[in-house]
Amino acid sequence: MTMPVLVAGRWRDESAAAGSFHALNPADRTPLADAFPVSPEATIEEALGAGRDAARALRSATPGALARFLEACAEQIEARADALVEMAHRETALPREPRLRSVELPRTTGQLRQAARAARERSHTQPTLDTQANIRSMREPLGGVILVFGPNNFPFAFNAMMGGDFAAAIAAGNPVLAKANPGHPGTTRLLAEAAHAALAEAGLPSSTVQLVYHVAADLGLKLVAHPLVAATAFTGSRKAGLALKAAADRAGKPIYLEMSSVNPVFLLPGAVEERADEVAAELFQSCSLGAGQFCTNPGLSVVIEGPASDGLLKSLQDLFETRPPGTLLGAAGPSNIAASLKTLVEAGATVLAGGADAGGAGFAFANTLLRVSGEQFLRKAEALQTEAFGTVHLMVFAHDLDEMVAVADRFEGNLTGCIYSHKGGRDDEAYRLVAEALRPRVGRLLNDKMPTGVAVSPAMNHGGPFPATGHPGFTAVGIPASLARFTALRCYDNVRQERLPPELRDENPTGAWRLVDGTWTRDAVRPRPA
Repeated sequence: MTMPVLVAGRWRDESAAAGSFHALNPADRTPLADAFPVSPEATIEEALGAGRDAARALRSATPGALARFLEACAEQIEARADALVEMAHRETALPREPRLRSVELPRTTGQLRQAARAARERSHTQPTLDTQANIRSMREPLGGVILVFGPNNFPFAFNAMMGGDFAAAIAAGNPVLAKANPGHPGTTRLLAEAAHAALAEAGLPSSTVQLVYHVAADLGLKLVAHPLVAATAFTGSRKAGLALKAAADRAGKPIYLEMSSVNPVFLLPGAVEERADEVAAELFQSCSLGAGQFCTNPGLSVVIEGPASDGLLKSLQDLFETRPPGTLLGAAGPSNIAASLKTLVEAGATVLAGGADAGGAGFAFANTLLRVSGEQFLRKAEALQTEAFGTVHLMVFAHDLDEMVAVADRFEGNLTGCIYSHKGGRDDEAYRLVAEALRPRVGRLLNDKMPTGVAVSPAMNHGGPFPATGHPGFTAVGIPASLARFTALRCYDNVRQERLPPELRDENPTGAWRLVDGTWTRDAVRPRPA
């Protein structure tokens, strides 16, 4: 049976599909029963036209209606939790407990509810009033379709349907066209059914949410550049992300990318001498979480040569050799890791553990640990920062602190960077030097903590300099900051009160925080004395 697409407010068969595909169960490599269509250009044009109409209708949607929709989405997910968890488990081999049901599902509903609060509270609109000049500005919806490409590694929290980008785009007042990840189309279909039901509850336009499962690569490039696409959010590989970015840039279309990141961890000498085994255990746990298929997976660490660092390496090697490898998300996983390892080895890295397909019933690759000198890293810095999306870790042994700082200075943009230091302060000067070099190169700097947890906090930055993302000024996680990607700054000059958006009127009926003549306030604008 071939599953229907959700286009123009209704579920319908893809009568002129450009092909079809099946998801695979990664645990045993078998195809699942349902077939999913590859949508042709005609379907995309229909969806974008319906999305344009929805964007126009959403201009008059109240903040309360947007919030009610997002809250109804969360409730629908919770009501369908059993089916969602079971489907996601079959399509990804991620464990039902605790990962899917007790960790990722609550995170997903939680961020939908946070987005609902942001839609009501309105601070993301940043109303700014200059009452003397009678010039007012705020962030408003982009006024077109937001195209969302979801990744394969978070079937709920980053799904193109109901994930973080979806929640941010809707809360900002935009319609969404979701392009499912081929790794979990069934999970995305169930989430779309939940969203479609929530639309009816909230009374929003029926084309506010649409879903296709897959498109041909050339159509994807046309899609991000389409006149009716207001912006694109993409999470995935660097190769695909850069191709989409080039197409969007040529058309002048915003695209927000989350791509590759090796997330370096600097282990300062005092920390290594103080707690080498403890650090090794934390590092392996972070490297192997989700079979290493996290965008914040620490793919590289830097230590200074010495007996304590050799001891840490031995502890880490034991863990890599003795712990069973996890199941990868798809058929391309082992070959992609092997290709990355080939690049690392050709650049001078030595394999200490693993290095080959793990075999067995499912998709898996042996836990792999590599080593390289700081001197060699500095010679081949670009190649030795190649991401291997799995339980793969490269240890860089610097000769001294100066070389460690030089290594830090050669990193490209990353989502995260960690520094482990002595608890009693012995590493304070080394920390200062390393942090000074590392800070401009990472979106989130951590101390004595591995990077794989990404809290859905208003203060979170899940972004970073290129090529970790397409722009260092935005985040994919953290509400209300993540909403800014899907807004435009619009100005009103000498516009009459009744014609202004409510947030910019003197009486401030929304109660939003506003910057009025240089002061943040929720108060109404007081009439000037005659």
